[in-house]
Amino acid sequence: MPTPNRPRPQIIQGGMGVAVSGWRLARAVARGGQLGVVSGTALDAVLARRLQLGDPGGHMRRALAAFPVPEAAAYVLERYFVEGGVDPGERMRAMARLRVDRGEAAELLTVLGNFVEVWLAKEGHDGPVGVNYLAKIQLATAPALFGAILAGVDHVLVGAGIPGQIPALASRLARAESVTTLVGVEGDEEPLPYTFDPVGGVMAQLPPATRQLKRPDVLAIVSLPVLASYLVRDPATRPDGFVIETHRAGGHSAPPRGKLSLDAGGEPVYGPRDHPDLAKVAALGIPFWLAGGAAHPERLAGARALGAVGVQLGSVFALCEESGLRDDLRRELRARARAGTLRVRNDPRASPTAFPFKVAELPGTLSEEAVRAARRPVCDLGYLRTPARAASGALVYRCAAEPIAAYVRKGGDAVDTAGRVCLCNGLLATVGLGQRRPGGADEPPVVTIGQDLGFLDDIGPDGRPYTAAEVIDWMLGAGTPAQITASV
Repeated sequence: MPTPNRPRPQIIQGGMGVAVSGWRLARAVARGGQLGVVSGTALDAVLARRLQLGDPGGHMRRALAAFPVPEAAAYVLERYFVEGGVDPGERMRAMARLRVDRGEAAELLTVLGNFVEVWLAKEGHDGPVGVNYLAKIQLATAPALFGAILAGVDHVLVGAGIPGQIPALASRLARAESVTTLVGVEGDEEPLPYTFDPVGGVMAQLPPATRQLKRPDVLAIVSLPVLASYLVRDPATRPDGFVIETHRAGGHSAPPRGKLSLDAGGEPVYGPRDHPDLAKVAALGIPFWLAGGAAHPERLAGARALGAVGVQLGSVFALCEESGLRDDLRRELRARARAGTLRVRNDPRASPTAFPFKVAELPGTLSEEAVRAARRPVCDLGYLRTPARAASGALVYRCAAEPIAAYVRKGGDAVDTAGRVCLCNGLLATVGLGQRRPGGADEPPVVTIGQDLGFLDDIGPDGRPYTAAEVIDWMLGAGTPAQITASV
């Protein structure tokens, strides 16, 4: 529950992309008294690549200096930091991948990546900071959450799946206890146990004083009351709050209930069954926030009238100045949206997951067929890999966006690869951390954003950039940026 004497935030800044909602954005929102959230996806790669780019400003090294096990921080610095940054066109170093049966190096980098991002987001203020995870990325959750807890994270938000394991996981990791999570395996009837020991290996040097940590509040991101009701029935799975996210939200969203139907543009069709009954949510007696097309003061007021604490906002923060989006992409998104020429497609095939994924159609990005065709398929990050059982009985890890031959060799069906996009590499490129390929080619970006960008008419009608603080002031009734400027 919230810190004593601190009201619950009316605004949650949603976790977005890979480092779109990075530490700068989360810190700016938290300093404004609302819940700033860092995306917890691929933070091991984010840390490793920022270090290889020379760590401009020294932020990564400053946070690593605060890590309670100096030997662990030194290991990562020695392996990845490049003074002045790697040479133009030089490929960045590969990283170990998490696996069910082994992966100590990958776990350590995951712990450190999450610690660094949360520590920087919390630096210099006492506002609330959260971290957002995807339940789909099963193996990363425990080490990632422990790194965030070490940095004092206040909230953990989990979506893209059923976050039933998270409340108990948060409690045990706050005590630095070994945890076992259950990992689903395609082809197996029973999940596999995956054990993470937060004080194993070099982390055994964690000081005793940091083995009794603050447990963060758990907010489950769900789309319908039925899942919320399921989670609250058992104290072990009951979260501290819910974010009720509709299909209007950006990034991944839940697929329609029932048989999938597509409209003339090839986008999923949502019906009455996909609209949450908020009276049922309110009856659960647990705080909740609404997400999806909520970026307007009137929608905040409407949500509160329906019993919600407030709203979660993504796209309006993704386009503000503190966002991790590359400057050129952010400017083009704003310009095209204002001109009415931006199309954001809710693509049912782009993501290797089972969730529709909103893709902004921008030149030079993976939204273009020619760009996708020119990219050489490679799976060198693998965050969306799914553990599966091959015909030989071996445990394999496959992703429908990896090279087709490799996917089929691991027992996958080639049909499942049609239209898939490598989100891991594409999203890192969107924040300027893309891999460099042989021949001087850079990974192309893929840009995701919500389909409701009407807020730009209110928050920046003159087209000028705006900040996270201006979003908060606008949402809470202080006026639009133009009105605020005119009054001073």
